[in-house]
Amino acid sequence: MDQVLATEDTIARAAKGDRAAFAALVSHHYDFLYRTAYKWCGNREDAEDVAQDVCIKLATAISGFDGRSAFTSWLYRIVLNAVRDRQRQGKRRSRQAEALLHVSPGEMAPEQESATTQSQIWDAVRKLPEKQRDAVLLVYGEEMAHAEVAVIMGTKESTVSWYVHEAKKALKGLV
Repeated sequence: MDQVLATEDTIARAAKGDRAAFAALVSHHYDFLYRTAYKWCGNREDAEDVAQDVCIKLATAISGFDGRSAFTSWLYRIVLNAVRDRQRQGKRRSRQAEALLHVSPGEMAPEQESATTQSQIWDAVRKLPEKQRDAVLLVYGEEMAHAEVAVIMGTKESTVSWYVHEAKKALKGLV
């Protein structure tokens, strides 16, 4: 409870322009920003760029946080928007997908096969339509409940369930 109050206080101070509070907030949440971006981007360089972009955006966006949702839910939205912006810019092709093109299954050790299969699945998830991809990554990648995902995506819980259902149907043909 003390950490929640401290975080709320830190958020409020950062929103009012307190640089030390903002630095503490970024420091506390940077791993979360990076990890979330990595799941959407699929490679380290893009995830680092997105996390840094979010930190920059956060400097002005923090004043718009109204506390109606959890701070991390609000951050998810900012990260998702930054990932979408980056994808629209088309800056880079997924290095992970490119690497898979150069490795044949016969060259892999058994433990690599499992990791590659997992990698191929997440790569296929990243190719889904935006709403389906976001729902799957939040539900399965972040292990969130459909209700929590609905808050982040700004939709109904039943809609999240439908996105996941449609994604599973689509993935059967991709993987």
